[in-house]
Amino acid sequence: MHMNPADLHSNNGDAAERSSRRFDVIVIGAGQAGLAMGYFLGRQGRRFVILDGADSIASAWRARWDSLTLFTPRRYDGLPGLPFPGDPDGYPTRDEVIDYLEEYAKTFELPVELDSRVGRLTAAREGYRVDVNGEILAADQIVVATGPFQTPFVPEIASGLGSDVAQMHSTGYRNPSDVPEGTVLVVGGGNTGFQIAKELSATHAVHLAIGSRQTPLPQKILGRDLFWWLTKLGLIKKTVDSRIGRRAQHRDVLIGSRPRELRRRYGITLRGRAAAASGRTVSLADGTDLDVDALIWATGYRPDYSWIDAPIFGPDGRLQHRRGVTEAPGLFFLGLTWQHTRGSALLGWVKDDTEFLAGRIAADAEDRVGARPVDPARDETRSKPVTQGV
Repeated sequence: MHMNPADLHSNNGDAAERSSRRFDVIVIGAGQAGLAMGYFLGRQGRRFVILDGADSIASAWRARWDSLTLFTPRRYDGLPGLPFPGDPDGYPTRDEVIDYLEEYAKTFELPVELDSRVGRLTAAREGYRVDVNGEILAADQIVVATGPFQTPFVPEIASGLGSDVAQMHSTGYRNPSDVPEGTVLVVGGGNTGFQIAKELSATHAVHLAIGSRQTPLPQKILGRDLFWWLTKLGLIKKTVDSRIGRRAQHRDVLIGSRPRELRRRYGITLRGRAAAASGRTVSLADGTDLDVDALIWATGYRPDYSWIDAPIFGPDGRLQHRRGVTEAPGLFFLGLTWQHTRGSALLGWVKDDTEFLAGRIAADAEDRVGARPVDPARDETRSKPVTQGV
């Protein structure tokens, strides 16, 4: 189904006239996805801007703990046009990633505007309007590149904990000094929960509550990094519609960690799902209770698209798209988890979806040019590229 943006919100039809600035494309988000899109838009010669509500590039990475180390080697972590520096077989730290993304924006002179939080995105007579700090910007096309790390999720049972229990989401954790002495419970059995639990075990009595089954994968197999094998065998490019993709997207994968290792090497006690909390006591699904001094919620994130006014959500409120292409013409998403493959939200593989969407943006722009009235006195006929199906 193809819709005209003007049909979505006709009351915003004068957005272009009231806009102080107009662009071909507005990219929302100055993380890895938004910057990679900027690279391709620059090569196409588009007039674009990259907006971010934070005061610095790569704000999602800055919100992670100090000792975070990627589980993908540097040889796989580069964005298009600029390899990731350093030992290609080594694993970059959080700060290295931040430095790299800042250098990336400088190298390609990307038009990033910080402290530019988008309050509302709506359709207009021609394209879209974006409300940024009271200024109305307009664009033919929009790329929402806010990524998967949007709103930290904390279970409702957190409200039952007493005020004397220090609790924080993983976004608020930086290092062990942030956590008071005593018994700490880390809730969440993904890579984040495991890594934070390991770090805390050197200074605290740590328990890890795991609510779902994980698939442990070793960091190296036969001397080769896991992602060398995933790339060599083509598994990293298996799509969400493939048989493998349909199964893998619903499984938590642990890379370089095993539950047995936590017990034997780090002395961490494994627990079941955290089911309830009252005062200083957390009740686990296995029927046991644990008194805690601190609790860290490594429970992930939830998307927040409440600021987008467009018919792109299903009855359950979830975003509907095919590889980032929505039913609203000219409105695209980038950097989502399993947007197309396992690598869609990973630093080194986001370029694949980015290049695909950049091709769609170029094709849609050509379509608009071709749809405009042609002056009979001038031969402006030109062939249009075929739009790749999704």
